[in-house]
Amino acid sequence: MNHLASRIAEKRKALGMTQIEFAEKMHVTRQTVSRWENGTVMPDIDKIGEIADILGVSCDYLLRGVAEEHTVEQKNAVGRLLDHVNGEMVKFTFFEDEADIDLFDKPCRILGYEGNWVKVAAETKKGSIEKLIPLSSVLSIEIVKEAQ
Repeated sequence: MNHLASRIAEKRKALGMTQIEFAEKMHVTRQTVSRWENGTVMPDIDKIGEIADILGVSCDYLLRGVAEEHTVEQKNAVGRLLDHVNGEMVKFTFFEDEADIDLFDKPCRILGYEGNWVKVAAETKKGSIEKLIPLSSVLSIEIVKEAQ
């Protein structure tokens, strides 16, 4: 497996994202993602930026393995805020065109975040779900007091 392939697979798995979910975000097939991760096919160069954005890494990291050093001081404002609500019950308000039907007016627990994504768990009509939410779709986050 080449380095790009292993970095894509490693970061996707670290985010708890399936190949199908990643493929949907990239607007490609699951088989294409599988070929990228197996190193049998390289992604087109114009896809590298989008892959990096979805995985929350830099293009330098994907292509050259250059790790970005992040200290607490270097985290952006959203990252610092998410540090304080990680593990908490919250309700999200979404931008109108980015509404998430599963999480509309539902309390959910923030399980973690990385880059531009936050992983949440919620109880819905479908049952228990875990989901990755793009931070770009979130208008606000309200901390919800848990029932005693």
